[in-house]
Amino acid sequence: MSHSTVPRSRAEADDDGTGKTPVASGGATGTGKKGNTGKLSLRLRFRRDRALILMTLPAVLLLLVFNYLPILGNIVAFQDYDPYVSDNGIVSMLHSAWVGIENFQQIFADSAFWNAVKNTLVLFFLQLVLFFPIPIALALLINSVVRPRVRALAQAVLYLPHFFSWVLVISVFQQIFGGAGLLSQLLRQHGYDGLDIMTDPSTFKFLVTAEGVWKDAGWGIIVFLAALASVSPDLYEAAAMDGAGRWRRIWHVTLPALRPVIALLLVLRVGDALTVGFEQILLQRDAVGPGASEVLDTFVWWNGVRNQDFGYAAAAGLIKGVVSLGLVLAANKVAHLMGEQGVYKK
Repeated sequence: MSHSTVPRSRAEADDDGTGKTPVASGGATGTGKKGNTGKLSLRLRFRRDRALILMTLPAVLLLLVFNYLPILGNIVAFQDYDPYVSDNGIVSMLHSAWVGIENFQQIFADSAFWNAVKNTLVLFFLQLVLFFPIPIALALLINSVVRPRVRALAQAVLYLPHFFSWVLVISVFQQIFGGAGLLSQLLRQHGYDGLDIMTDPSTFKFLVTAEGVWKDAGWGIIVFLAALASVSPDLYEAAAMDGAGRWRRIWHVTLPALRPVIALLLVLRVGDALTVGFEQILLQRDAVGPGASEVLDTFVWWNGVRNQDFGYAAAAGLIKGVVSLGLVLAANKVAHLMGEQGVYKK
């Protein structure tokens, strides 16, 4: 009796003669380590990632100790906090008088607080318009340099000011734009009146922005250069073959590659809008007066550290933190609407 040479289907081949098809181990009805959804259990994931968890544990502990535990100190904003009740700060909080929202009521009625809010927002918008685009432009400029040595030299020169302290940066600007600086001496030699930009309240916000650009613009290009390094050269070659010039390649290839990074950094910058440089402004506060230089950070420092009104300063800091959180969430929502990931996914 001859046998058929027609190949059987896979289901027929798997049939063991009983009319049932075997089920693979670990499948939908199997008894493997994975569940029905194909996800590992928490214990197995911990065993798999234990090395990474141990590596990140010190950083997590630092965040808990220096970033999250101090949040409990915001209770001071609702107290008439007296640090001299006890040598222990926690005991002082437990024995300080509870005043509810009285500190917040005083803050909203304080003209100095609203002046600090106004100066903070003006500085933020100036730095967003004048400072934020400069690292992007510098990254595009450096990326267009063909010779590696010239590119490395340009990066080193632009990075260097980031490592200077604010005391040194302000001293350099004082020697150039101060009343006895090089600019004033040059003007006097040619028969003009000297300038003292460092003590002029009307130009203080532009001065602070210029100092920030000189110090940190070079450091800010690192992220953009890293993003540009991931762009495939084939895209530029294809665009060039299609007749696109340099500006067209920048507009249609380079900038779209930078768009996710720009969106992310913009969200972070908006969330940090109420923090515009505490040390930099504090060093120049007395030169131009609090009317032109007071921002929220210096307002909190002045009332909390100098005036010893810790509850009042804590209330101002808590308001700043809540508003900053709202700005991050709002900016991230706008990034999602634009099709970008932002700080976190939807």
